[in-house]
Amino acid sequence: MREAYRAIRVHLNTFKLLEEKTVPTLVDKFGWCTWDAFYLTVDPAGVWHGVQDFAEGGVPPRFVIIDDGWQSINFDGQNPKADAKNLVLGGTQMTGRLHRLEEGDKFGNYRAGSMLGPSTTPFDTKKPRMLIDKGIEIEHAEKERDRAVQSGAKDLAELESRIKKLKKELDEMFGGQENGEDYSAGGSRGLDDIYVWHALCGAWGGVRPGATHLKSKLVPTKLSPGLDGTMSDLAVVKIIEGGIGLVDPSQAGDLYDSMHSYLANSGITGVKVDVIHTLEYVSEEYGGRVELAKAYYKGLSNSLAKNFKGTGLIASMQQCNDFFFLGTRQISIGRVGDDFWFQDPNGDPMGKYWLQGVHMIHCAYNSMWMGQIIQPDWDMFQSDHECAKFHAGSRAICGGPVYVSDKVGGHDFGLIKQLVYPDGTIPKCQHFALPTRDCLFRNPLFDNKTILKIWNFNKYGGVLGAFNCQGAGWDPKERRIKGHSECYKPMSGSIHATDIEWDQTKGTTQMGTAREFAVYLGQADQLILATPNSDPISITIRPSCFEIYSFVPVMHLGHSSTKFAPIGLTNMFNCGGTIQDLEYPDFGAIVKVKGGGVFLAYSSRAPEKCMVNGAKATFWWSSEDGKLTVDLPWVEQLGGVSTVAFVF
Repeated sequence: MREAYRAIRVHLNTFKLLEEKTVPTLVDKFGWCTWDAFYLTVDPAGVWHGVQDFAEGGVPPRFVIIDDGWQSINFDGQNPKADAKNLVLGGTQMTGRLHRLEEGDKFGNYRAGSMLGPSTTPFDTKKPRMLIDKGIEIEHAEKERDRAVQSGAKDLAELESRIKKLKKELDEMFGGQENGEDYSAGGSRGLDDIYVWHALCGAWGGVRPGATHLKSKLVPTKLSPGLDGTMSDLAVVKIIEGGIGLVDPSQAGDLYDSMHSYLANSGITGVKVDVIHTLEYVSEEYGGRVELAKAYYKGLSNSLAKNFKGTGLIASMQQCNDFFFLGTRQISIGRVGDDFWFQDPNGDPMGKYWLQGVHMIHCAYNSMWMGQIIQPDWDMFQSDHECAKFHAGSRAICGGPVYVSDKVGGHDFGLIKQLVYPDGTIPKCQHFALPTRDCLFRNPLFDNKTILKIWNFNKYGGVLGAFNCQGAGWDPKERRIKGHSECYKPMSGSIHATDIEWDQTKGTTQMGTAREFAVYLGQADQLILATPNSDPISITIRPSCFEIYSFVPVMHLGHSSTKFAPIGLTNMFNCGGTIQDLEYPDFGAIVKVKGGGVFLAYSSRAPEKCMVNGAKATFWWSSEDGKLTVDLPWVEQLGGVSTVAFVF
């Protein structure tokens, strides 16, 4: 795959491979995205309290993505200089257009400082959920009305009256907030990065003609037959309904630089660019999608280089060839799957379980080709979701950023702490996760037998994740992802050291030649030995569950017969990622470990003593399975890194 894309790169010379670019530093950190917490009701007070929530829980985010809802948008026929009011759910904003390039009033009225003083602006953590619930009521009522229209009903007075009443109730719940209440907040609370969302064309509906200094034109949208034949999607429906206020391609660079320079001067360090697939809808009178894409991606790349250090951009909804082959000279990270869906939008109550496996399959398989060009981003999830642990296991070894979209007050801090250090960094793998060879031409979604297996590397070992994603799949007749309940059950398979592609990097090839591996099963807390010639290890995984296997080469210490392999902190999903450095002096082993918790190593015999940060420490050794453990503290002054020495 890598060689094929290198050949395409040379032939086209219109994009760059991932290995040629620098990825943003947030890939090594924990973050929070505001989307599922607030949807379009996001405001400064909510963001401030959200970040504070995590910090008080012991997992401070190092980056925040302020998702859709912060911009200055309105709708055709409304006051061209006023923000649209009281928007809640995704979909209601999708025919809106930018009427100015700066933030909307609810962020523009932000005042810095008084959140830290005695007269703090109150924040009701229940209010976002109440607004969202009311928005869902309105959405359901409007769908009921639409079904009535389709069925030929003539008397819609009762339905229209109910919708009007619900919207009035929503307006009353918002109160004066949307009309310009001053929000006061402190600084960024130790954040390294703050990204904000915007669509490729500015907003979902583009830029309102005549509202800014840019030459924008309302262009009707037109779907290609191929796209029209895929699943029905609300975003596509709304864009078709409203068209796009397209900035003339000659001014694409001005569009992005005007937005991004203002954001950068305001302290924003990057952007999440969404709705990337839209250019092909409006390209007909601009020379086709290739020529239009060239103009837009040139402007976007230049602005990224100028305003966000060349790396501060996450691409989203970008699964189209014009993005990958024309838009990635500068862009180095992007989503490789669909959105995280906490429930089935089609109403299947089991969807909150089986949709999570679909998400992982998309990310794992798309990474095979997208990962040649961009750093795969497996998207956010919610730590209090029924399948949160399932997601957490995959994010731990995906090799990309780890971020959640929790509601304020809706966290599982115990789960997050298995992914994140107390300083907000993460024990990230060295590569991006990929499916094992024996999964490539199987169907781990609904063939009733295949477990998804993904592999990756840590600095001193390899890692395999086995995930039971069975239970759903694409239905070509209904043109949607549909549950397969007959497949939602335990699955059996096997894993082996050779499932890991050790020869993919120079640094890991040597590890792959090890004569013996210590294998740690994180969920089972089991330590075993295996060789390249051993029989495969049999596994059985329950639905929406997983196991992570750490493979660490066994070393023979000095002139003794002691065998040793450092596993890492067992309280972290990616235990091997906690090992920062490893030396084998004559007396034994020195391991530098980041994090606090139980450090595990395999040892064929007990050491004479153990030292932690220069002081003698108590250790435990089991002759039964060779488990050697020692408790490590988190020492802030040492950056959380402990030096552990074993003397044999």
